[in-house]
Amino acid sequence: MKGIVMFGAVLALLGLIAFAMPSFNTEETKDVVKLGDLKVQARTEEPHFIPPIVSGGAILLGVVLIGAGMVMNRQ
Repeated sequence: MKGIVMFGAVLALLGLIAFAMPSFNTEETKDVVKLGDLKVQARTEEPHFIPPIVSGGAILLGVVLIGAGMVMNRQ
């Protein structure tokens, strides 16, 4: 049952991190033109947003899993 508690703790921690940093960017480099040895590349940056409802849901589910794991350890 320790696995449930650990998974719940990790999930709750990820939810807290998502609340603290609700957006992040990723970069991707693509080859635009390739002519012999010459390569032209373009770097694009794409923003990603984590909705607060998802962060809150992760925290809530993590707390529920921690509680369930604690109750199962008592029995």
